[in-house]
Amino acid sequence: MHRSYLFFLALMVSLPILAQDQPHTDQSLYVVIGAFAIQRNAIEFTDNANKQNISAQYALNPKRKLFYVYAMHTENRKTAINESVRLQQISAYHDTWVYSGLLGDNPQVVRFNETERKEAIHQLTESKEETNPEEVGVEAVLAVGVQVEEKKELIQQTTSPVGTNAVVEMAGAKPFLFRITALANRDTLAGDVDIFDADVANKTRKSATYRGNDVVYVKPINKSGNMILECEVFGYRKLQLPISYETPEATDGVLIDANTIVVPFEMVRLQKGDKAIMFNVYFYKDAAIMRPESRYEVNSLLEMLTENPKYKIRIHGHTNGNSAGKIISMGDSKEFFSLTRDNKEGHGSAKKLSEERAMLIQKYLIDNGVGASRTEVKAWGGKQPIYDVDHAAAQANVRVEIEILEN
Repeated sequence: MHRSYLFFLALMVSLPILAQDQPHTDQSLYVVIGAFAIQRNAIEFTDNANKQNISAQYALNPKRKLFYVYAMHTENRKTAINESVRLQQISAYHDTWVYSGLLGDNPQVVRFNETERKEAIHQLTESKEETNPEEVGVEAVLAVGVQVEEKKELIQQTTSPVGTNAVVEMAGAKPFLFRITALANRDTLAGDVDIFDADVANKTRKSATYRGNDVVYVKPINKSGNMILECEVFGYRKLQLPISYETPEATDGVLIDANTIVVPFEMVRLQKGDKAIMFNVYFYKDAAIMRPESRYEVNSLLEMLTENPKYKIRIHGHTNGNSAGKIISMGDSKEFFSLTRDNKEGHGSAKKLSEERAMLIQKYLIDNGVGASRTEVKAWGGKQPIYDVDHAAAQANVRVEIEILEN
């Protein structure tokens, strides 16, 4: 009996971790091992996880426009946290965290079958890993280094079966391909394209947002068909393009290929005097420690500095308000993207917190080979808010900006 029991335990340990197939609701918890802006990277990452005996799946987070690769789906908080801790300790996925909220397909996508999924994996080309979600409305808790996201609002979306996604045709819409590339080397860049109504005097309100480098179906936003397309990728200058929905080919550079309207966005690197907000860098509450989702954008900054050794930058730190309070720093830990038992807890001003956050990014760059003389830090606290402190979007005040001093 004892031998049988041991054999049973060994068998259970050897089985892959199941990403449970159950209804996806606002109470769903996902043990996430990766987040990607590019779909094919999520496919490859999922396939690699399965080869390591982790039964992973991936699904789109429509609001964040990222594909989350997860190893478990459950509504049991303790189970999710325990599994996240276990994966951190026994696997290569040390940044595993728990996401709370809805994942699933949006109305523009459908599920691939298994044959299509394998074909997509077979056709994969080398590309860079991307991770960049948000922290708005989220509280983090520490449980042996596990990061738990608590999403407070219900994300309105369809909840069809989770799986590999493909675009489907939409009635009354035209297929567009927003091709986003770097002008210097033609590399494909991960990014979105925002659409604004050109007939409205104040063009600061977006009508829609679409993923770049995928075929998407765009509906007209006004009677005239006049639109303004805007693309912003971190590390590059924002690019705007006026276009007519009815006659898009009249815009210079736009072409129609197999009934798809191809719109090129050739992005130019930031120049001296430019400032760029790191929209996808997020910090734990009261902490000068980044969330794991921030890794991609920080590495994009590192890549920019490595690409051009003449770049010198100033890192600006900002908070929401000027209240003093608790400050959690790395301390003896070497983990830039996760809370650990080695973190140090202190107290200080909002300006001090913004300084420590900017210095954290500076330290990350230096530790990865960027000369210390190429970076400097400026702390603002809450002196330069984007929104009023009590505004619904005030969390956006918590940010890091990069200013180009030399290039």
